[in-house]
Amino acid sequence: MNKVVLIGSGGSGKSTLARQLGEKLKIEVFHLDALFWQPNWVGVPKNEQIQVQAALVKKENWIIDGNYGATMDIRLNAADTIIFLDISKWICMFRVFKRIIKYRNQTRPDMGEGCEEKFSFEFFKWIWKYPQTKRPGILKKLESLSAEKNVIILRSPKQVKSYIVRL
Repeated sequence: MNKVVLIGSGGSGKSTLARQLGEKLKIEVFHLDALFWQPNWVGVPKNEQIQVQAALVKKENWIIDGNYGATMDIRLNAADTIIFLDISKWICMFRVFKRIIKYRNQTRPDMGEGCEEKFSFEFFKWIWKYPQTKRPGILKKLESLSAEKNVIILRSPKQVKSYIVRL
């Protein structure tokens, strides 16, 4: 396990698991949100996202957390391990709400500098619709990669915790 991708809905626990894996495996962690959001929530252009990820995946080992569907294949094709956090939308919604309260008017550790935590109706809507709009395509893609990659699907916080303990 040298090149690990973590994907899943907002609030699924990608950044937390990435940090835990990084500590256990002694591998550098890259949070795509920290790389692709500039101050005041200004997004990095797609061509720059592609360049950054193309450089990252050339490294000997890494853990990358984040979705960014338009550039996901860069990471998935380079990874040896793909972890999909297939967590209930109710849990994800609750976690994001909790996160908003905890980091209100602050920048989270896994977020781009100058991007203070705030409520976003659009983000909650994206999380709510994730199981219908994103999940089916991700599962199909993971099925096609499962013969050549170590694909791990964790469906509950309990499974995530057990996975970390087993490592």
